Amino acid sequence: MFKRDLETQVFDSLQDSSFFLTKLKPDILSGTVFSAIRRNYMDFYHKGGCLFRFQKEFTTHRKYASVVQSKSDYVSENDLQKNVRLIQDFAEGYEEIKQNCSLYSGEEAKGVSSIYHNYSFLEQNSDVVVLDIEISFKAIDENRKQDRIDLLLFNKKTQCLKFYEAKYFSNSELWSRANTRPRVIAQIHRYESQIDRNKSNILKQYENYVNLVNDLYQCNLPCPKDIDNNVVLLVFGFDSDQRQGRLRELLLKDNSLKEIKYYFIGNVSNLNILNMWNNVRCG
Repeated sequence: MFKRDLETQVFDSLQDSSFFLTKLKPDILSGTVFSAIRRNYMDFYHKGGCLFRFQKEFTTHRKYASVVQSKSDYVSENDLQKNVRLIQDFAEGYEEIKQNCSLYSGEEAKGVSSIYHNYSFLEQNSDVVVLDIEISFKAIDENRKQDRIDLLLFNKKTQCLKFYEAKYFSNSELWSRANTRPRVIAQIHRYESQIDRNKSNILKQYENYVNLVNDLYQCNLPCPKDIDNNVVLLVFGFDSDQRQGRLRELLLKDNSLKEIKYYFIGNVSNLNILNMWNNVRCG
């Protein structure tokens, strides 16, 4: 079952963690790191990658944690024996771990990260915020293990949730021959079936989610009361020629997006989240 909750022991351990309090939490409050509650654990994201996970303790991928301390920016083989050492804890190598995390993200993940960094649920100056990312459901199709939706936006005024599936312009799932529907369409329909089947539980779990982040970050988010039944296709990473060419010809004019809600923006760094919420179109 889809869950968004933390056992008391996990929540208390996180609140008592000096690493969380001194390193992660300040970055979360500033928007540099995005936190997401899962099924009795938390993920912390930075520039498209999962920077840390916390359950009983903090963990990160070894490629992010491969940080050495040295007095010089350049080292020789002899230095490896005498003058450099691996970090002793995450706090010591925190900035370098963040930098390593950002190096491994693809264009799609980086684009999505610019949205959640700019419009985290802790952003007080926007009525629409990112509440969750990489939302996984057990797949309805027996040939798949899970369905994972990229973004969940929350309108604090209307208390409504809306899911978005993000695609970089070059993603092959967007494209097919003329007059045939690309693979992303079936993906969107799967996700909408998930919402239809699990709507009441999704709302309940995000009520839990909001209550937990309110306690954790001393904020005052309202609880969600409704979910948009449509999953919006977000396409980004294209220029004006590509918009007038391939995007128009193979997605719009041939009805590939018929009955699909969508929002297009070339440069995602210029995205205004209110426009992303209000100016959704239907194919």
